[in-house]
Amino acid sequence: MTESLFTGLKVIDCASWIAGPAAATMLSDFGADVIKIEPPGAGDPWRASTPIPGKPVDYYWQLTSRNKRSLALDLKHPDGQAVLHRLAAGADVFITNFPLPVRDRLRLSDADLTPLNPRLIYASFTAYGEKGEEAAKTGFDSTAYWARTGLMDMVRSDADTVPSRSMPGMGDFPSATGVYSAIVTALYRREKTGLGSVVRSSLLQNGLWANGCAVQTRLFGEDVRMRPHRDDAPNALANHYRSRDGRWFIMALFNEQRQLRSFLGAIGREELTGDPRFATTDARKQHARELVLILDAVFATRDLAEWRTILDGAGLTFGIVATVNEALDDPQMRHAGALAPFGDGQGLTVMTPFHIDGVEKIPAARAPSVGQHNEAVLLEAGYSANDVERLRGLGVVA
Repeated sequence: MTESLFTGLKVIDCASWIAGPAAATMLSDFGADVIKIEPPGAGDPWRASTPIPGKPVDYYWQLTSRNKRSLALDLKHPDGQAVLHRLAAGADVFITNFPLPVRDRLRLSDADLTPLNPRLIYASFTAYGEKGEEAAKTGFDSTAYWARTGLMDMVRSDADTVPSRSMPGMGDFPSATGVYSAIVTALYRREKTGLGSVVRSSLLQNGLWANGCAVQTRLFGEDVRMRPHRDDAPNALANHYRSRDGRWFIMALFNEQRQLRSFLGAIGREELTGDPRFATTDARKQHARELVLILDAVFATRDLAEWRTILDGAGLTFGIVATVNEALDDPQMRHAGALAPFGDGQGLTVMTPFHIDGVEKIPAARAPSVGQHNEAVLLEAGYSANDVERLRGLGVVA
């Protein structure tokens, strides 16, 4: 394995679905040895998720489980729990998002594991937090991150449209970044004190943080209203528009007074700089709908490719509403390091969203099959070959 920042760091990924495992993936990108604990047989239920009905290819699994080693372990069996305890005693980080009652039943709560290893960083992730009536409630990012926190309501195009459905992982991956941050903060504390920590996070907390601007406004007693339809946008210069070929893009001229003249010149409507309806910020707000209608007509005269050249040439801030296919073909994604090749040279993967100068990420390795590393992990943990055979015979590992 390529040497990197976390080479030698031992991590147990005893989580399922996305947020917890994705945090472990982030650690693995910087060299951590991540052991993925999953049940024998079908393994983590996330393996069975597929974006294409009828095509059971583990695209999602390759993203969230790259670089990891799989140990298929029956945690309902006392011997399986004993294996997990032995691994935790020698680990640096333990990550789980199992519901709290399940943790108690399987003996993998922080109260069970932290006494075994005073240097262990125990990362606990839940849907709704660990106190209150809903502490044991299950949830996904669509229910806890998006729906519960007001985000799903606020991103609608207007009050009359159906609430938007979130894409898979839209709340989980940002939450994973929060879990990763908590783990790394605890590792820094351990460097200073020698002691491990229990770090906690939830989909609910991360979703509220993502919706922080609206929520903080409400906390000061203001009524947070549904955003108006784009035809009635309060700032016509920060709005969606459609080009002649039917493509959408969004303008973001928030320094509008300084940028107005160059913008109107670029789109060929210099005469509007002298129009009293649009001469000041307050005037533009009062006449925003009129300006939206004017810009709708202007942008409908050219294709998106032409507008990209014109707006980029004028140094104006805007963004195309890209399709997923376009994102994959976007060379800037690779220049930014957002996409990177698998270590075997076959295809690309979405990479951890930050870089550290002078620190290399390891080449992305393919995600493991269920129990692919059973024997290696158990032997490293001090079990003999006979022990491994006994555990296999009991069905504890498979």
